[in-house]
Amino acid sequence: MTHPTLPKPLSGFSHVNRYWDRRMNVAAAKILPGQFYVSTQGEMIATVLGSCISACVRDRKIGIGGMNHFMLPMSGDHSSWDHNQVGAAARYGNWAMEYLINAILKAGGRREQLEVKLFGGGAVLSNMTNIGEKNIQFALDYLRQESLEVTAQDLGGVFPRKVLYFSDTGAVKLRKLKSRHNDTVEKREEEYRRSISVEPKSGDVELF
Repeated sequence: MTHPTLPKPLSGFSHVNRYWDRRMNVAAAKILPGQFYVSTQGEMIATVLGSCISACVRDRKIGIGGMNHFMLPMSGDHSSWDHNQVGAAARYGNWAMEYLINAILKAGGRREQLEVKLFGGGAVLSNMTNIGEKNIQFALDYLRQESLEVTAQDLGGVFPRKVLYFSDTGAVKLRKLKSRHNDTVEKREEEYRRSISVEPKSGDVELF
């Protein structure tokens, strides 16, 4: 069975894993910790969160939207970093938010038309019980300071989450991963944390 050709990604996003989601019958992008993705073509953006946070940001009037996935709240000044180093900075919330918002504005979005939905921040890392809390507090404080409206959120708790975000409508499908037989999320976040230390209705969140 053949599927429609995937839309061409915006400049700077060709490295993100993109595919045709047969279940949702839509072009999709899957992001990992430290990544973000913006689409002008109504693509679905998917990720799985443990203690990390994803902000889903969209221009509600023209349907340009994106999602980030960050592991730690803050980092220092990377204003002199070149494009190839964006991925390293985007692991931190302050830069992940800046990069995502700026990419949406560059693609034609307007700041006064942005809406934000927040997910993640679960207590899933046994040796870092408060990192999820810090991520949540950072995200809420950041958006308050930037006067950006949070229209939906699902934060905290003890379970990982799978999030599907539809970048044109702002619709979200969210599933809590309550079966803990598989610790892939925890292992991935722990490995990623170590690597850092070394270096449907638009207003609803639908459970699925």
